[in-house]
Amino acid sequence: MFETPDLAPLATEIFMLIMACVVLVTDLFVTDKEHKLTYWLSQLALLGGIYLTVGQLGGESIVAYAGTFVLDDMAIMLKIAIFAVGFLVLVYSKPYINDREILRGEYYMLIIFATLGASILVSAHSFLTIYLGLELMSLSSYALVACHRDSRLASEAAIKYFVMGAMASGFLLYGMSLVYGMTGSVNIDEIANVISESPENNLLYALGLVFIVCGLAFKIGAVPFHMWLPDVYQGAPTSVTAFIGSVPKIAAFGMIMRLLVQALPELQSHWVMMLIILSVLSMGLGNITAIAQSNTKRLLAYSAIAHMGYFLLGIIAGTNEGYSASMFYILIYALTTIAGFGMIIFMSRAGYECDNLDDFKGLWQRSPWFALMMLMTIMSMAGVPPFIGFWPKLQVILALIHADNGLMWLAVLAMVYSIIGAFVYLRIAKVIFFDKPENETPLKADMEMKVALSINGLAMIGLGLFPGLILSYCIQAFA
Repeated sequence: MFETPDLAPLATEIFMLIMACVVLVTDLFVTDKEHKLTYWLSQLALLGGIYLTVGQLGGESIVAYAGTFVLDDMAIMLKIAIFAVGFLVLVYSKPYINDREILRGEYYMLIIFATLGASILVSAHSFLTIYLGLELMSLSSYALVACHRDSRLASEAAIKYFVMGAMASGFLLYGMSLVYGMTGSVNIDEIANVISESPENNLLYALGLVFIVCGLAFKIGAVPFHMWLPDVYQGAPTSVTAFIGSVPKIAAFGMIMRLLVQALPELQSHWVMMLIILSVLSMGLGNITAIAQSNTKRLLAYSAIAHMGYFLLGIIAGTNEGYSASMFYILIYALTTIAGFGMIIFMSRAGYECDNLDDFKGLWQRSPWFALMMLMTIMSMAGVPPFIGFWPKLQVILALIHADNGLMWLAVLAMVYSIIGAFVYLRIAKVIFFDKPENETPLKADMEMKVALSINGLAMIGLGLFPGLILSYCIQAFA
């Protein structure tokens, strides 16, 4: 007799899939030029995802569906963050895509599918589910980058993103297949058990690990696998850049934890050495190269590369304190980076992209309130106390120090690179407050955009004064 499986752990994913289909079908019958109904249905989908996921908090960890899906505190926290960031991205996107007549219905539908892929990815407990979630998120992201069909830059960026993303997926899939060939399983727990029972084959497993780490490094844009990131950030529509600079990064943390920490803990000595190299190169190249950038989106791209270097420090520590610090870092980074791109969207208008540093000249004279919001955002990115960006950096550095694994030098190096990175953000502050405006055109935006930007900016100082609001949940996820 066939037994109906308990679908409660999958409630969020099922709801998101249904809503994606509803958005797709509804959009066929929408005659409104701005597709407002599609937009509000998309926002309803993300709010519903948050509501259903919050309802799963506090329960015991569940591994379901033949070991392919896990619902634990880490997955729940990451999903809430993914849907919340996706909601903010859509708020920032609406005026931007309306001004440029980007395909609106398809845009909203792809955002829903990408967030669904990210949600599956952070709950994956099998190599198959990891790959399913990753490709659903990635393919939707490639299409989003290309959605501005009249832009040659966007088309070029989409091709670069697709080619490099396909290469990364190939590396990852080949590494997974090598591990599967040697363990005979794609289940994360079973792989960990088999490797622990045959430590003499660690070098063989390490071969698969090399390809997995390379694939992960491509996906997060760590040096030396970063070459696609500045071009894609610059070429993609700014609202899409805000999305690919935040949601996939949160999902990537979940993927790293499942693949390295849970599936391959016996190979920790190998992957820690690889991550140290990626981290040092990313912090160095990202911070130093950002100094020379005059394009704001490229500057934020190199800033993202540097932040991925800091983010890896907690995972390198190899302790629960380190993992919770890295999770805290990636959540705050996502919140901060969408605030930065939201400001770029706010200052752009139809036929004009605010993507050069000079475009921010004299923002203090043009709009004092939003100049302050931008200041809070860049100070948070720089890690200046009391803004929220200071605390994740402190946490990952403390995790390295407390791990007592001879990596004090790496903690010191991270602090030195933080000082170099601060110069990049102080440049932006100087342009905003001390330079004369080159453009006197009034800044216009709808009330929804202004409220979202204000909340996003004020969160930089509000959460900075009370960092435990988020950090406590990150610590709980690894308790």
